[in-house]
Amino acid sequence: MSRYEQSRLLYERACRVLAGGVSSEFRRYSVPHPLFYSTGNGSHICDVDGHEYLDFTLSQGPLILGHSHPAVLAEVARASSAGQLFAGQHLAELELAEELASLIPCAELMRFSLSGSEADHAALRVARAVTGRPRFLRFEGHYHGWFDNVALSISAPRVEAMGPRDAPHAIAWTQGLPANHGEQCLILPWNDLDLAERVLRRQAHEIAAVITEPVMCNNGCIPPAPGFLVGLRHLCDELDIALIFDEVITGFRLGLGGAQQRFGVTPDLAVFGKALASGYPLSVLAGRRRWMQPIAEGTVIHAGTMNSGQPSIAAAQATLRVLREQNVLPRLEELGLGLMHGLKDASHRAGCPMVIQGLGPMFHAGFTPLAQVCDFRDTLTFDKPKYAAFVAGMQDRNIRLIGRGLWYISAAHTPAEIEHCVATAYDVLKNL
Repeated sequence: MSRYEQSRLLYERACRVLAGGVSSEFRRYSVPHPLFYSTGNGSHICDVDGHEYLDFTLSQGPLILGHSHPAVLAEVARASSAGQLFAGQHLAELELAEELASLIPCAELMRFSLSGSEADHAALRVARAVTGRPRFLRFEGHYHGWFDNVALSISAPRVEAMGPRDAPHAIAWTQGLPANHGEQCLILPWNDLDLAERVLRRQAHEIAAVITEPVMCNNGCIPPAPGFLVGLRHLCDELDIALIFDEVITGFRLGLGGAQQRFGVTPDLAVFGKALASGYPLSVLAGRRRWMQPIAEGTVIHAGTMNSGQPSIAAAQATLRVLREQNVLPRLEELGLGLMHGLKDASHRAGCPMVIQGLGPMFHAGFTPLAQVCDFRDTLTFDKPKYAAFVAGMQDRNIRLIGRGLWYISAAHTPAEIEHCVATAYDVLKNL
């Protein structure tokens, strides 16, 4: 009988009613098949077969305080008991907006949505409205949601398919895109300021926005090269282009004011999600007044029946309160950097060296002949089957990881759990 027999049976049942047996494409890639989970508490999650895992996926990042944090659940229950959705304004929404405005450098005005995809879509719409220009510049390997106009060059089969660095091909991420799917955006490799400057100066007349993850978290967890974000800021100022930071992952992990606060570069618009509400559906489009004014005036439409529901707003308020009062973020960084160092050392001792990079609260691990990866094209050197075998080995030893190499740390993790993870990784790696 399979170690995951109950999950297998439930997955077969799910395939009869759920397309692919899952509700998000990224859940399809667990081994030996998508697993079903029953409970989560702190740094651990349990599957329906009774296995308890030390969890470094944290639901793809939102659970910055860990699973089922009591302060979050208590506030959600309290808010829900008063009414789950008014389709109108309520005090908690206003108070959360005021708090975020005090924390996030660019947040003069904001709007709440449910997902990062929605907020990214709104940011690009606003940029086009303010500038009157039709296109935007984005970077290879960055993820800005799954909508049509950004479903390009998120993945690639090989470097050769991507075309020349100074004129990359727009690689469709999915079937079903419109025939002109590549016309809205220009695509460039990340961390190449000289190339970005040449393209922006040449085509500024048609570019409304530059959108970027301030840290390339979705592929390789690659920090910005020195001067790259500052250089983009100067170019966008000079050419009257909106600079958009997608902080869905970096927000509230790299600082209460996001990566923009940490790196000292303030964008015109920024998108937040994931960690803000500890797993409840909430995203934020925040920006300078000039760029948000069309939404304020109603000339750019932003709407949503479920926006600012009481449970999600309450979850965000509770999450921020715990982050502040318990000084969580320095501890996340300390634990994360310790785990990064331990994994790197263990992989070398095991004779199976890994490249590990990131900033601590989130980081990436993988097998590549390169000493480090600096852009998306470098990430295509990762040995994905080898890493999949590592993930499977860790899972069999009750540690849950994300298959694409991204690790998250939560406030619930402990130094002892970090040491246990490193020791387990060494055992897996030496037998890989």
